[in-house]
Amino acid sequence: MDRFARRVAKADWDQVTAEVNDLGRALLPQLLTPAEAANIAGLYDEAERFRATITMARHRFGEGEYRYFDAPFPEAVESLRQALYPRLLPIARDWYEKLGREAEWPDTLDEWLEICHRAGQTRPTPILLRYGAGDWNALHRDLYGDKVFPLQVVINLNEPGVDHTGGEFLLVEQRPRAQSRGTSTLIPHGHGLVFTTRDRPVKSARGWSASPVRHGVSTIHTGHRHTLGLVFHDAK
Repeated sequence: MDRFARRVAKADWDQVTAEVNDLGRALLPQLLTPAEAANIAGLYDEAERFRATITMARHRFGEGEYRYFDAPFPEAVESLRQALYPRLLPIARDWYEKLGREAEWPDTLDEWLEICHRAGQTRPTPILLRYGAGDWNALHRDLYGDKVFPLQVVINLNEPGVDHTGGEFLLVEQRPRAQSRGTSTLIPHGHGLVFTTRDRPVKSARGWSASPVRHGVSTIHTGHRHTLGLVFHDAK
């Protein structure tokens, strides 16, 4: 077990599961040290490491910029994806059982990505995002094809209150036959946040219903904020 897997294992996964089931998101322990976080943030200017760069304003996604890593990934990115997937898998399978859907995810991330590739989803999806003062990310869902893993993880690579102010992670859930519910989370330096990719089961009068969920980032007031996004399905 490498150092990243050990950090993932330190999470209270019973508590994480309960919180994700209740709110659609849950904080994880510190997954990256300050030095590791700074190293990954510093990769942003190494264009050869990425397959695509997206300017948010051009696509009306908000303000700011992000880049999709190309393979091979940095050690931390690859190790954290591999360690997080089997921890999130029981939650994903439970959700789909409640919703009466087929949970097609195998036991390992590599097997699952191979299924994505056979379906034409072959482009890597780990994301490095860069925000400056005035930047923000519109509410959205990270869907890249028919093959979807219902949970993902974001890691704050900067220190809130020191490197940036603002920049809370936003989650808005459209609850069945009810008003939407929103939460905001200021993710600590190097910590992860697991959250809903598309929808999740919520108890209803008829059993379980799928509650659509979108996520975004509030406006950065000062400084800069880099985040690492770990999505567990590849893109077309």
